[in-house]
Amino acid sequence: MDYPYQPQAVEDALVKKMESLGYKVKEEKGMFNKDKGFRIYKASYITSISSTSMDYVFKVERKSRKEKDEAQLFMVVMKNDENQFRNFDALTGNNAKRFLNDLLPDVEAADLELKILDQQDVVSKAEKKQKTLESDLSDMEKRLKKLQDDIEQNKKDQEKQKQEIINQRNALDALRGKRKATI
Repeated sequence: MDYPYQPQAVEDALVKKMESLGYKVKEEKGMFNKDKGFRIYKASYITSISSTSMDYVFKVERKSRKEKDEAQLFMVVMKNDENQFRNFDALTGNNAKRFLNDLLPDVEAADLELKILDQQDVVSKAEKKQKTLESDLSDMEKRLKKLQDDIEQNKKDQEKQKQEIINQRNALDALRGKRKATI
């Protein structure tokens, strides 16, 4: 079954659906292990498909490299290590297809949750950047205030220095006035 949603949404919806039916994935060795992307539900009853106990193997993949936000869900129904699809009557085959079709609202909900999480991350990063900018502004205002204070202090120091120069010139002129005139 193809879904126009990201693979993680399909995976999350499948897990939630199976958990709602009371099943958790079993760790398996061999061809259908979880490391290869397979989810196996051994001896499970999915009554919307069949009234007998079977092993359900699911795999979710990205549809293609170009279609990153589209996924394919594969379902293999097994009993005694044998694929049961060829043994299904038309009704059971249609029930299996309907099960996958009926998963669509769950996939949509899971996709929405993933988008919400992504948007929360975007908002969180934006808020963090805003706090950084506010902190930077505060630091710059403090430096500006210090520079303004330094400018004011420099102006006062210049006025004092001008007065000191006047005082020292007056002292120099007084000393020069005491010179004896030499002929």
